[in-house]
Amino acid sequence: MERTTIRRATEEDAERLTALVQESRAYRGRYATVIAGYRVTAAYIERHRVFAAVGTAGRLLGFYSLVLEPAELDLAFVSDEAQGTGVGRLLMEHMLGQARRAGLTDVRVVSNPPAERFYLRMGAERVGVVAATPPKVTWERPELRFVVDRQHVTGTGAASSG
Repeated sequence: MERTTIRRATEEDAERLTALVQESRAYRGRYATVIAGYRVTAAYIERHRVFAAVGTAGRLLGFYSLVLEPAELDLAFVSDEAQGTGVGRLLMEHMLGQARRAGLTDVRVVSNPPAERFYLRMGAERVGVVAATPPKVTWERPELRFVVDRQHVTGTGAASSG
């Protein structure tokens, strides 16, 4: 299994992050409208805490975006090829470490329905449902919450998935 490093995303990552979103199997079919035309811009990366998981030779494996006000995991994607390898877990652990350092007590997640099980396995709890917002989102979405453990602050952001 390749070594995975989590680092702060830069403006130069915007196109690769956008491509990862657009290519995601999780948003095909019924869920495609959510990401239709969606772009991760340099301005978005500058404004929020966006972190990328990169593997050997800088290969993009996934990323997340933590918005501080109000506290929310806005984006979280793992490349189709890296799913099931522990990259998602590394990203969530890193996100919770960032939330702790920022002084957050919890982090909201509005999930794509198929991703809900992943977030529950990562320790989130379901707190409700977000209503559909047609025409782009025509289904209810699970609303979850990570409680930020104030006792433990994670490491530096470099992690190994293997």
